[in-house]
Amino acid sequence: MNRLDTAKRVNILKMLVEGMSMRATARIAEVSFNTIAKLLIEAADAADAYHDEKVRGITGHRHIQCDEIWAFIHCKEGHKQFAKAAPEEAGDSWTWTAIDSDSKLIVSYRVSSHRDGEAALGFMDDLRQRMEDRIQLSTDGLKVYREAVDEAFGGDVDFAQIIKEYCKPEGINDERRYSPATCSDMEKIVVQGSPDLDTANTSYVERHNLTMRMSMRRFTRLTNGFSKKLEKHAAMQAIYFFHYNHVRPNSAVRTKNNNRVTPAMAAGLADRPATLAQLVKLMDARAPKPNRPKTYRKRPVAA
Repeated sequence: MNRLDTAKRVNILKMLVEGMSMRATARIAEVSFNTIAKLLIEAADAADAYHDEKVRGITGHRHIQCDEIWAFIHCKEGHKQFAKAAPEEAGDSWTWTAIDSDSKLIVSYRVSSHRDGEAALGFMDDLRQRMEDRIQLSTDGLKVYREAVDEAFGGDVDFAQIIKEYCKPEGINDERRYSPATCSDMEKIVVQGSPDLDTANTSYVERHNLTMRMSMRRFTRLTNGFSKKLEKHAAMQAIYFFHYNHVRPNSAVRTKNNNRVTPAMAAGLADRPATLAQLVKLMDARAPKPNRPKTYRKRPVAA
């Protein structure tokens, strides 16, 4: 593709993080769909590398909340056997997220096709490597968390699970129910260490699930905006988390002296907001150099 200038690429990334679909972005930016797809992957690789490098060494007794958010690739899991030309990764997709309650920083995230112990262990290993001090950890009642947390943290964690029970709203049939079920009971269980049960909850991470659904069309229910390929699904999330952590000010952590505080700033990882132009510079720095010959053959001079 022809190399787009910085302003053009920044404008394209801005449209993507604002929830616009790839095809709509291609039409508005007046570029091909393949150009948008290639730019998405390049930006995601740079965003992942930036997150891996910068979101580390987090100090203090942090309260981390973890949860999983569901989506699907190409088709839903139950329809996979009837789908035409379904890719290998078609079906359920789970995004595991860990948020710091104080700074609202997304410390760790992982995209997986399964909601099993292997995915949970990889997620918890990544979270453990980014924290310097002992943390308090809160999750929902998913059983795979217990073994994953124990293996990743080795007991050096204050871990509690929040068990919620739900009931079906009266007068609404399952076929016509699109809203979540009603929480009828909740129990907090100490799993490891000495967590403070008064502060143990998953409210912030569950609220962030809504932010993800509102920010990325791929998570919107009952539409045709779902992801068709797992690679693009994971790539869009990498760009979203870069924008959420480092670019967009968060009203929940702003101060009296500064109302443009990002989660990364609140966590002490940065002193100013980043920009999408910085992400483009990271993309350029990672781009391979042109494969040009060291010497050029001289053309013969005509007599």
